[in-house]
Amino acid sequence: MSSPLQSTVYVIAGPNGAGKTTFARRYLPYFAGCQEFVNADLIAAGLSPFNPESQSVAAGRLMLNRIETLIRTRTSFGFETTLAGRGHANRLRTMKKLGYRVSLFFIWLPSVELAVARVATRVREGGHNIPEPHIRRRYQLGINNFASLYKPVLDEWIIYDGSSRPGEIIVGEQDNVRRVYDDARFAELKQLSPELMR
Repeated sequence: MSSPLQSTVYVIAGPNGAGKTTFARRYLPYFAGCQEFVNADLIAAGLSPFNPESQSVAAGRLMLNRIETLIRTRTSFGFETTLAGRGHANRLRTMKKLGYRVSLFFIWLPSVELAVARVATRVREGGHNIPEPHIRRRYQLGINNFASLYKPVLDEWIIYDGSSRPGEIIVGEQDNVRRVYDDARFAELKQLSPELMR
């Protein structure tokens, strides 16, 4: 992990419904000592508690503004993403040039159906909704972008099996040294994204 003097960005990644926010709330303050977590869904819920989906665009803008402020002050922070988009990769490259250590935790679900079911459960329990077509599109894009676009930027990364609580570590890499903890799950990941081995 990073030295006490080095700023670190913690990327909490995975498909919709994987449990990224739950993981961040447990891991960042208690294990990483990180007190800043930027989350568009939580921002949207703050703007409109009964209809957070109506504030998703505004929340996204506020999230990016907050990230830029934290970068300017060289503050360690975490944020969550599905990695379905490419925009964070450029920002992470810039942060690395500024001296940040880049750590990523990917909470993986073994099927898109589980992601859809998890979001449906969250909605029944009063949480925010994600349209099913978005969940399905982001599922494969996230793991593919992790392997091809984000992984080269990272100082360290861990992939957790998010299908159980607490998630088990499948594979991790720190400073170009990889360790596989669950061969069977890692084989499933490689089938989804052969680039993961590179």
